[in-house]
Amino acid sequence: MALYEELTSVAQTAYAQLLDVALTTEHMRTVADLSGSFASKTVKGHQYWYYQYSEPSGNLKQIFVGPDNDAVRSLIEEKNRPGATEGLIPLAASAVALGCSNVLPKHLRVIRRLSEYGFFRAGGVLIGTHAFLAYGNMLGVHWGDSSLTQDIDFAHAGKNVALALPSNIEVQTHEAIQSLQMGLLPISGLQGKTGATYLAPRDPGFRLDFLTTMHRGGEEKYEHPQLHVTLQPLKFMEYSLVQVQQAVLFNAEGAVVVNIPHPARYALHKLIVYGERAGTYAAKSGKDLIQAASLLQYFKRSRTWEIKQAYDDLMSRGKGWGVRFERGLAAIENAYPELEVRNWLI
Repeated sequence: MALYEELTSVAQTAYAQLLDVALTTEHMRTVADLSGSFASKTVKGHQYWYYQYSEPSGNLKQIFVGPDNDAVRSLIEEKNRPGATEGLIPLAASAVALGCSNVLPKHLRVIRRLSEYGFFRAGGVLIGTHAFLAYGNMLGVHWGDSSLTQDIDFAHAGKNVALALPSNIEVQTHEAIQSLQMGLLPISGLQGKTGATYLAPRDPGFRLDFLTTMHRGGEEKYEHPQLHVTLQPLKFMEYSLVQVQQAVLFNAEGAVVVNIPHPARYALHKLIVYGERAGTYAAKSGKDLIQAASLLQYFKRSRTWEIKQAYDDLMSRGKGWGVRFERGLAAIENAYPELEVRNWLI
């Protein structure tokens, strides 16, 4: 049973071109890509320019730019030109029309806003079903399981030093979410502490989850001092934050570059998670198996060495890892016996 079909060569080329331009655009942003506008003030007969924008709270803020001169006027003229990100729209629309997988508009709005606030440049990683959708375009396939999700899952290494932030980086993650004005509210725990999940009361299926690796505090939520968001520790998450890749998510309205786990590690991590929560969360466990099976079928046919390298690393991490992986492996063998995973992976 085929769990995916290959995209046409034209669709694969369209995605490759979109990714290339999107990566270049990340380094070519100008003042035209910023929200806000220039405003002038005259003080004692001299004209001065400020840049004004609205904070998430709704308050108007102004930043001094400089006196009226050629350099400042050049910036003002640049603001009136099309921004670098606008050039991604026709490329994204073309990729969608040719059969590449796209994301829901409201989901892209959230992901793009976090990108604008620096979340991904600070080591943030997009995980979950949105990463799985991105793999399809990245690998040149269309997944047979086209089920969508209302969850958007993010991860960060948190206290781990592997993806430590430079000391001068500050990312206002909470303010980024609030600035969208989509009604997303942080959920408080029993002790009144803000949780690592945002929900929209008017759209209860729509939620954001922020995860991190398990540390000495166990499952206690951790408020990151530089990301300004609470992270929920999850067992085995560190495995997915090695060899992080870049991809582009998009729809006909635009595109954004994100960090995602390596697809081979994502597949095996799904089996570990399945083994950890067997007997609970049946719907999520079923989705874990489908996504893992789809990726395993791809790697079996195309790049077995990558999945084997990821497997060797997993098994080197200790007995607990192996036990849970074995549970997930047994489940996928039962559900998808034609994959014969054990015969070629181990």
